[in-house]
Amino acid sequence: MSGQYPPPPPGQNPPSGPYGPPNGYPAAQTYPPDTSDKLILVGALLCFFVGVLGVHRFYVGKIGTGVLMILTLGGLGIWTLIDLIMLVVSAFKDKDGRTLRRWT
Repeated sequence: MSGQYPPPPPGQNPPSGPYGPPNGYPAAQTYPPDTSDKLILVGALLCFFVGVLGVHRFYVGKIGTGVLMILTLGGLGIWTLIDLIMLVVSAFKDKDGRTLRRWT
């Protein structure tokens, strides 16, 4: 019986082993509670391709600044570049102030 776990106490599950959950899949990654449900990858692609129109800001719910970006053509590209950098370094926030942290 060497190498086996002792039986678990009543009401507890047996240990899952050294390599994660017993089903073989890795445990789901957890994020802080202030993490947005929007994805960085989608926001970054929108910003890169149509950023001067502020489409990435509409994606995260920032309608007012999205309209301003349309009127100023993304601050002549400077505002768009800043937003793209902020997206890539995970510092961009959605309309509720939650940070975009998930890539996929």
